[in-house]
Amino acid sequence: MRVLLISANTETMNMVPLPLGLNCVAVATGNAGHEVRLLDLMGGGDNDSLIRAAIDTFRPEVIGISVRNVDNQSMADTKFLLEPVRETVALCRSLSYAPTVVGGAAFSIFPAAMLDYLGADMGICGEGELAFTELVDALQRGGELSGIAGLCLPGKPVQMGSAARGGLEGLPFPDPSLWSVPAGRADELWIPLQTRRGCPMRCSYCSTPALEGTAIRMHPVETVLEALSRHVAAGFNNFYFVDNTFNFPPDYAKRLCDAIVSAQLGIRWRCILYPGFVDEEMVSKMARAGCVEVSLGFESGSSLILKNLNKKYDLDRVRDASELLRRHGIARMGFLMFGAPGETRETVQESLDFADSLQLDMLKLSTGIRIYPDTPLAETARREGVIAGDDDLLLPRFYQAPGLDEWLGPLLADWMKTRPYCIS
Repeated sequence: MRVLLISANTETMNMVPLPLGLNCVAVATGNAGHEVRLLDLMGGGDNDSLIRAAIDTFRPEVIGISVRNVDNQSMADTKFLLEPVRETVALCRSLSYAPTVVGGAAFSIFPAAMLDYLGADMGICGEGELAFTELVDALQRGGELSGIAGLCLPGKPVQMGSAARGGLEGLPFPDPSLWSVPAGRADELWIPLQTRRGCPMRCSYCSTPALEGTAIRMHPVETVLEALSRHVAAGFNNFYFVDNTFNFPPDYAKRLCDAIVSAQLGIRWRCILYPGFVDEEMVSKMARAGCVEVSLGFESGSSLILKNLNKKYDLDRVRDASELLRRHGIARMGFLMFGAPGETRETVQESLDFADSLQLDMLKLSTGIRIYPDTPLAETARREGVIAGDDDLLLPRFYQAPGLDEWLGPLLADWMKTRPYCIS
């Protein structure tokens, strides 16, 4: 079948995001024998014209639309990002009789609510490399759709099945030839790669357990190296390992770094580092393998708030990790998230003082925490009356501890004035 895949995201936020998941789905669908075209709307200009041209020339039999973000996760300046996606779905349905299938990380968090809002024919919840290919095969032969793991149909619950969250050994990496580089943005491009999925940390606000599960599943180091090598051969040298915790499990991360060093690829890369599981050996290997920057998501400088967020590390571990990274010349971007349950003026000041002591290269501050379904934070918000019991949370809702509204914003704005490395 002819399959048109559209990455609907046009929001750059802090960097140009490439459609990693959709690229992998495109590779899997092509490997199954289907003809695939990938259209990335990021930086494309007149997206309606691009979609019209793609449908007119390719004549797709299935149209898949990937949704990366529901909103910008900012309580201070909230942007709801689904209206353009709904317009894209409507345009596709007006131009083609092909069934429209939505998916992606954002859809997987809110499958039923988003399918209803977007008006698509069906959706794929969770990992799409297997489920979407199975769906396209079934549509081609006119077969039964029941039993396809992750399939969401209007008015029905997401179908469960044995294919959900299996191992990663048979799943493809992205094809470097499918990336679309926005005009004038090549210098800031970091190729996203994911070497493992799942996170066992269970932070109180995080949607990852619902998306990827709590069990860590890893690609073999050899296949990661093959993917890196293919991209280097295609002219890409900057990479972003988007694993939720690059350094967990530690032995896997160290083996990956050793393999990169041995292959002499000459790459530069960044990653997300969990403040625990960091030692001298780990950071030394990362630096030798080409790591130039990490996102150190410690979220708070208050022991009380870390406990309330169900973090598994303490402030000493954060401090030790930051110092190791500094000594090895790896830039550190930190994150402070204000407004968690139990937040007070005292805990806010503790966080600011702690962040100052780390002397980070960059620090991002945010107020309020986006509430996602099926998280402990959502339970707290319902119990405290912050959200209604039947709120599906598709429209952005934020938790902020009571008593902060009048003074928190001005305090942080004043604090940032003398710290040019801070962003919000």
